[in-house]
Amino acid sequence: MPEYLLIFVRALIAFIVLFVLARIMGKKQIAQFTFFDYVVGITIGNLAGTITLDENTKILNGVYGLIYWSVFLLIVSYITLKSFGFRELAEGSPTVLIENGKVLEENLKKVRFTFDDLMTKLREKNAFKLADVELAVLETDGQVSVMQKAANQPITPQTLGLLVEDEHRPQLVIIDGKLIEKNVKKYGYTKEWLLGEINKQGASDFKDVFLAQIDSKGNVYVDLYVDDSEDPQNIPAKPLLAAQLRKIQADLEGFALQTKDKEAKQLYYEQSKQLQDLINTLNPLLK
Repeated sequence: MPEYLLIFVRALIAFIVLFVLARIMGKKQIAQFTFFDYVVGITIGNLAGTITLDENTKILNGVYGLIYWSVFLLIVSYITLKSFGFRELAEGSPTVLIENGKVLEENLKKVRFTFDDLMTKLREKNAFKLADVELAVLETDGQVSVMQKAANQPITPQTLGLLVEDEHRPQLVIIDGKLIEKNVKKYGYTKEWLLGEINKQGASDFKDVFLAQIDSKGNVYVDLYVDDSEDPQNIPAKPLLAAQLRKIQADLEGFALQTKDKEAKQLYYEQSKQLQDLINTLNPLLK
């Protein structure tokens, strides 16, 4: 038998043996990898180390071994992706550890989990009391998913039946004193509006700001170079009013861009234009 074919057969046998052993060992994970992935990684690393340091090993034979092991792993990954039956064989299926608030001792034995293992996994999910847990499931990657009882779940707007506006990715609009005008316009605002917002937080100009970020609701976070600058509470009322009017005008333009209703869009634009005319009229008086 040719040497490269002999290496292939030996590698295949070792791979199958490790696969079977990994399934027998169960779902307990090492770091974020399954036991099988971990063992295969160690084996491939060991092969690479042998090629590098063992002068008695032929380099070509070592390369064959690395290639075969890598191909085997890729084949298993591909079959797992395509076949549900093989995926269940290779990875197993989730195991319920706690159901309806009751610990399932037989399932703990099946996955070789001790009570300490269970409590450790629950604490990782901020569940310190068994009485608070409604359901706990050991996933195929060794993680434990926990659903707490309804009385212990956090209250959300959805729980209360409230409608909330969707949040979108916030944008940095000032970096190191430099205005990024394209990010300001993404939410339909203007640099004049932004200037009014940073004025309210103690900055007289963009160059006074180290970082500024705006969210999709128009809230602006400002970090100044000099944190003990003028107290925003002491800023004169007229510039604040001018900034607020500019913000409202920018909000109307933003609403017009967001809505798909043609009548509402037209109404927003008309109101925005009327407010802009009012700002232009009042502007000399508010300086």
